[in-house]
Amino acid sequence: MSDYVIALDQGTTSTRAIIFDHSGSIVSTGQLEHEQIFPRAGWVEHDPIEIWNNTREVIGQALSKANVTRHDIKAVGITNQRETAVVWDRTTGLPVYNAIVWQDTRTQSIVDRLAKDGGVERFKPIVGLPLATYFAGTKIVWILENVEGARAKAEAGDLLFGTTDSWVLWNLTGGVNGGIHVTDVTNASRTLFMDLETLEWRDDILEAFDVPRSMLPEIKSSSEVYGVVSDSSLLREVPIAGILGDQQAATFGQAAFDQGESKNTYGTGNFLIFNTGEEIVHSKNGLLTTVGYKLGDAAPHYALEGSIAVTGSLIQWLRDNLGIINSAPEVEALATTVDDNGGVYFVPAFSGLFAPYWRSDARGALVGLTRYVNKGHIARAALEATAFQTREVLDAVNADSGVDLTELKVDGGMTANDALMQFQADLLNVPVVRPVVAETTALGAAYAAGLAVGFWANLDELRSNWQESKRWEPNLDVIERERQLRLWKKAVTKTFDWVDGDVL
Repeated sequence: MSDYVIALDQGTTSTRAIIFDHSGSIVSTGQLEHEQIFPRAGWVEHDPIEIWNNTREVIGQALSKANVTRHDIKAVGITNQRETAVVWDRTTGLPVYNAIVWQDTRTQSIVDRLAKDGGVERFKPIVGLPLATYFAGTKIVWILENVEGARAKAEAGDLLFGTTDSWVLWNLTGGVNGGIHVTDVTNASRTLFMDLETLEWRDDILEAFDVPRSMLPEIKSSSEVYGVVSDSSLLREVPIAGILGDQQAATFGQAAFDQGESKNTYGTGNFLIFNTGEEIVHSKNGLLTTVGYKLGDAAPHYALEGSIAVTGSLIQWLRDNLGIINSAPEVEALATTVDDNGGVYFVPAFSGLFAPYWRSDARGALVGLTRYVNKGHIARAALEATAFQTREVLDAVNADSGVDLTELKVDGGMTANDALMQFQADLLNVPVVRPVVAETTALGAAYAAGLAVGFWANLDELRSNWQESKRWEPNLDVIERERQLRLWKKAVTKTFDWVDGDVL
């Protein structure tokens, strides 16, 4: 078969276009990084115009490398950084402010204000999420309250909101000339506004946030034809038929379609998703309840999620802020210059702590330092932080589900790091398994789009595409494992209560 599906993966650090064939193999890739904007401590922004321009360019890169045209592409799937909020003018097509990224913590005062009536879990029984700076809802409020003229334009119906899937889709389908303003259930479930049972926006919650409903996109399933690409694109007339938030997309790409299946993605942050089937499970252990996927008119599948804010971005921080490595892959070589972490533990609470703690008052801590410690120990502690955080999230999943995982499927860029994956298996005491196609986020979006247009017939066909690439078996003494976990948990407590009235 010479036909293909293209996935647009609009991520936190870059935008990619990846073309897949019928076997789920990568044919070609186009990729461009975009600027990370840090106006103040705790503020993280992206330029939506840069993201859209990069999207158009990476489409061209992927088509050119594969030597194919739009006539060879049967569908477009979109996956995206989920909670990052874009607000733009529907008449000009221009953002009224930079995109406020999911890592941004500027909205804590808005969270506190909303939590005065009912606490941080005020809306959790409905939306599955605690009030936190992480989610898109408070970011919209900040823009309406702080960007001159935004509130008046929003009340007049002139402003649109979207996570970056909606922004890319609106532009792909024509922008000011008839652009389609929709999102899917997985992204909608990350706003604080969507009822998990009805899959509709909640007017009472929008009223509490004082966000006009006219700003919000229409909620659709994860796999259906939303529209076609406009004439201004190299993909003109190709149907756009799949949208999944990045972590749900990675789960779908791992073929974890059924209740009890899970995956862990190692990217800018880490995200462990556990499929709970058609049942909504409310966590008692610090996890989020979210929508896993919805295929057309079929019932939605839900999931528990453990979200970790800083993992891969900690390695970038070692490179960009400290300069102890020149490229991210060098961290493994530096970490293996030492036999252990030298007693050092690195808790990267740069944006507070997400699951299972949800402590916005936390900030990063490097503890256990002595004169013996060198940069190899710090590099090793940084890598180990990813594994420790994952262990804590997995413990919460096991407690909520009542079923212990027997192996962990993994994906994302950091899975290329053998030292990290071995330590992860050691710490979990279960095998860690990586698939042949590690780009499961883009693959999941391609699968959702391909299913909608009949490129793939059903989920069984997608399951047959999954192949194991590598497996790491645990090999750590139980006493040593428990000792390290005890010290990690002790280190985590040192990050608490750092932010007060005088500290950002």
